[in-house]
Amino acid sequence: MTQVFISQVRNHDASTLIVAREGPEAYVVRDAVSTMDLVHEAIASGRSLSQTVFDHGFGAAVDLEAAYAEGRMMLPISHPDPAHCYLTGTGLTHLGSASTRAAMHAGEGDEAVTDSMRMFRDGVAGGRPEAGAVGAQPEWFYKGSGDHAVAAGQPLVSPSFALDGGEEPEVAGVYVIAPDGMPMRVGFVLANEFSDHVTERSNYLLLAHSKLRPASFGPELLVGELPSDVRGTSRILRDGAVIWEKPFLSGEANMSHTIANLEHHHFKYPLFRRPGDLHVHFFGTATLSFADGIAAQAGDVFEIDAPDFGLPLRNPLGAAQESHDLAVVHAL
Repeated sequence: MTQVFISQVRNHDASTLIVAREGPEAYVVRDAVSTMDLVHEAIASGRSLSQTVFDHGFGAAVDLEAAYAEGRMMLPISHPDPAHCYLTGTGLTHLGSASTRAAMHAGEGDEAVTDSMRMFRDGVAGGRPEAGAVGAQPEWFYKGSGDHAVAAGQPLVSPSFALDGGEEPEVAGVYVIAPDGMPMRVGFVLANEFSDHVTERSNYLLLAHSKLRPASFGPELLVGELPSDVRGTSRILRDGAVIWEKPFLSGEANMSHTIANLEHHHFKYPLFRRPGDLHVHFFGTATLSFADGIAAQAGDVFEIDAPDFGLPLRNPLGAAQESHDLAVVHAL
């Protein structure tokens, strides 16, 4: 069976179309309400998600490029209650991660070995354990709930207090927790793990703050195994012209951790095994425009393209207008 891609498209009447493709042509999945419903059906029946899609059968053809151009691409999977969707990730997981992090934090000090470098080296030494064994823990961070998930084509809005808004081209794993608490891997998506790198650079202990930003993934969900060698291009466009472009690598051939090891260290916590929850877990990157001295501006478009994932992921950069005093606490 070839690779299957699933996407969710807003129809012209505001209904949702569940769309699947096995090759270049995309078709509506018959009698499908949402990707999450298909996942729950697959879990309950013991079938794979791909087989569940094929069992539903296909209806009308869908022009995904046209839907994308019209702003009708939705997240390829979402939870009806955003509070039950976790956006999380791991860093220093790729073989070039340490040099990128070092470039970001250049000038912080003359320490021979930083905590970041120690964690990276731990991953290189112990992040690829044999099957069934537990390897080194990766750096871990929380990005937000499903409210922070942004569909392809929609703006990634940087909060008014942010010092920067920069792209992070990544692959993310998508998981749904089965009724018995077992994490079930749905597939993989192309992702932009949008972050505030100026805040992070000012003090590494502010990493957690820098990650509390929206993120985008999709527009298509790859059902099945992640290719071992993912190769793509990350670029920034300003007024339609490319101002920065660089290749990026992912997949286990280019990582210091196995996917299984990253999954273990996320789902070992019972909090993340609550039945029915959706998880989108970002696997990290070694390619950042910020490390090359680029500062994105409102209106710039981030484009992340990798042939293994179908359509590219594009998002303009937006800037929020809210006032800082929105965070003021009022006593009861």
